[in-house]
Amino acid sequence: MTPYSEAPNQAGMEQDVEHAVHKPYRAYRPRPFTKSERDHSTVLFGGLHWRAERLIQGAMENLGYRSQVLSAPTKEDLMTGRELADIGQCCPTSFTVGNIANFLRSQARQTSAAEVAKKYVYVTAGACGACRFGQYHQSYELAMRNIGMESFRMFLLAQNGLDQGAADGGGLELNLPFTMGAIWAILAADVVQDLEYQTRPYEVTPGETERVARKSIDYLYEVFRASPALSRKTSAPLWYLVTSRFVKALREVFRNFHNIEVDRLRVKPVVKLTGEFYLQTVEGAPNYNIHRWLESEGAEVYPAAIAIWLDYLLRFAGQNYEDHIGVGGCARLKLGVIKTGQSLLRWSYNRMRTALGNLPHEMPDQYELRELAAPYYHSRLDGGEGDMLIGKALWAYHHKKAHMTCELSPYSCMPNSMSIGAMAAVLGKHPDLLYAPLEVKGDAEVHALSRCQMVLTEAKRKAQQEYEEVLDRTRLSPEQARELLESSPQMKRATYRIPRCGVVGTAANLVLHLANRKRQ
Repeated sequence: MTPYSEAPNQAGMEQDVEHAVHKPYRAYRPRPFTKSERDHSTVLFGGLHWRAERLIQGAMENLGYRSQVLSAPTKEDLMTGRELADIGQCCPTSFTVGNIANFLRSQARQTSAAEVAKKYVYVTAGACGACRFGQYHQSYELAMRNIGMESFRMFLLAQNGLDQGAADGGGLELNLPFTMGAIWAILAADVVQDLEYQTRPYEVTPGETERVARKSIDYLYEVFRASPALSRKTSAPLWYLVTSRFVKALREVFRNFHNIEVDRLRVKPVVKLTGEFYLQTVEGAPNYNIHRWLESEGAEVYPAAIAIWLDYLLRFAGQNYEDHIGVGGCARLKLGVIKTGQSLLRWSYNRMRTALGNLPHEMPDQYELRELAAPYYHSRLDGGEGDMLIGKALWAYHHKKAHMTCELSPYSCMPNSMSIGAMAAVLGKHPDLLYAPLEVKGDAEVHALSRCQMVLTEAKRKAQQEYEEVLDRTRLSPEQARELLESSPQMKRATYRIPRCGVVGTAANLVLHLANRKRQ
């Protein structure tokens, strides 16, 4: 090709580049969603475990919203998400993008894309920060364009704001009544989930815990849906803090669990789940169904409570004011307000724990987690769960909460890659801390679970050794321990609280408890 023939093409390319450079970026902005549309438009949401989603749905319907929980994401959703959006996104984005896209496609086949855009709006979490979470909205927007639904409306709920006001049009009000209802739904779901996971590995009748848990969540859904309507910003926080409505409802849940017979002399390792928020929370294909897989492999799962994440967000916000005490206006006062919020969150969570017989695990102290992680991970590093992943692993180790920690991270996630790197120093100092970091791509299940299984095998050995050492210490045989348990039928109820006696495993703690009662 001659220089003469190249010149026009080169000039055209320069014009295109110049046009692209001067064209400003326009962030996604949805069409207004008006109050008049509430009665015939459905708010879609998802991304948590089914208990929290169902109770949030009740809280939203209490405020007059028509709402629908999206079904749990599947491998098909993963492939759709990769096809429609940025291939470099993390797997939580691929799953959630594909999930909403496939749902909208299925609805459009029954009616039309225009009708679906009118009938549904989507609410999801959004944020700024070091990880790809800050760009999720761009992936959603790209996917909507690629399926011909540019007019579909999506609204982001910032994870660091309690009162964000009304979205364009006023149809979706992300205010204090909305946020407080969602938070209390999460707290209630957390404690029920915790009790469920403590019960199911030891149930005598398979499937009974699942049945009771679903019955309990359906009951709590009605409790949230039929709560007194709270539309005023000032009254909602106070009402949620002082009401006994949800505590009484959880006592009814406790009575339902009481009917489940358990055998806690089964020796099982306790596995604490941590990691990226979505992967540690959701139950299903996005994390290889790790909760149920661990149970099928003979483990007791210690699930990740969403409330701990809320507590961390408050603590992280407070650190900024800590750094400005003496140099910033009212920094000490603002820090005090945040710490008061943390105290109220923990107090409310503990009220619900008490309603369930104090069986659900307590929330770890955020400032202890920060102190434990400080030698390995700077507390001011933002993105993901920051220093909390290191802190939770060490907290579970030092306080004998779990035999091993399994950390779930999206493939090539920067914040989690940093925490995994920092854990190398932790393991160097505490070589007996069992830690299984899993990078989740969504389609490499065999590789991830086999890696977890290697560490789980060691955790099983550790749990069995602990149990045998307790038998030697108490001079009991397994048969004698069984006889003592049979003579105390109340201990075979799911609602019986076994005191923690300085060991990790449920069976080992039960043997120590039986021995102490025998001596008395």
